[in-house]
Amino acid sequence: MTDVPHLGRPRRVPAFLETFWASIVVFSRHRVSFTALIFLILVALVSILAPVIAPHDPYVDVGWRNSPPGEDGLILGADGDGRDVLSRLIWGGRISLLMGVVPTLAAMLASLLIGVVAAYSGRWADQVIMRVLDMFFAFPIVLMATVVAGILKPGLATVCIAIFIALIPYISRLVRTTTLTVKNEPYVEAARSAGGRGWEILSRYIVPNVIAPVIVYTTTLMGFMIVLGSALGFLGFGVQPPAADWGTMVEEGRVVLRKAPHVSIFPGLAIVSVALAFGFIGDGLRDALDPRTRGR
Repeated sequence: MTDVPHLGRPRRVPAFLETFWASIVVFSRHRVSFTALIFLILVALVSILAPVIAPHDPYVDVGWRNSPPGEDGLILGADGDGRDVLSRLIWGGRISLLMGVVPTLAAMLASLLIGVVAAYSGRWADQVIMRVLDMFFAFPIVLMATVVAGILKPGLATVCIAIFIALIPYISRLVRTTTLTVKNEPYVEAARSAGGRGWEILSRYIVPNVIAPVIVYTTTLMGFMIVLGSALGFLGFGVQPPAADWGTMVEEGRVVLRKAPHVSIFPGLAIVSVALAFGFIGDGLRDALDPRTRGR
């Protein structure tokens, strides 16, 4: 008699993979959010490939000063120094996206640590941390970023540091509030009663349930931070000439706004479009990461 090999039970897909796939499916149903994501990916790719895609050197004059779009072979025209607006727009995207994404992600990671420690530790640690954050809340986020940028030397690092410091109080407050809610849930109490240690409870039960709303909030903030970083560049706190981000380009076109409005209009449209895209993606993520929506 021939032995039949024991096939055993089919392997079950890990729960986190099922959740991840369900979130992707829900997000893909939001046409506006999905389109915004594709748009941002294209913008990021164009910016990354600037040395290959940009038709001209962004620092060299290639046409008449303030020539309108379509003249001198320049699709978006030239600025006050005869430089190609399209090339500067592509290269400036690198800096503008960097200013919006990197310090916001860094602030999210730092705020996760601060907020979770404050809420889970309780007592004096929570009081000390929150009172320090309350001091920062006395300043609006734009004013705080402007003050920090004004203290430091103008440059890309200055803008990133200013955004990072300005965001921490806001994200930390959300993390703390969410952690206070999650840590009193029955499953956390059960894990604690079963002898679970603090770090184990944090990593397995609290942080995974706190991270979803924080990701949504952080994604929405990225668009606002691109606007804020551009505003700091407009005020002269960002990268210095001849380099440029979209905010600096808007400022450069301000002096010739009447006779050459395209110099400011195109980078301004880029700022608004990318900021709106991040907002739409945040809306889609809110539903995709909601367990009630994934179950439909």
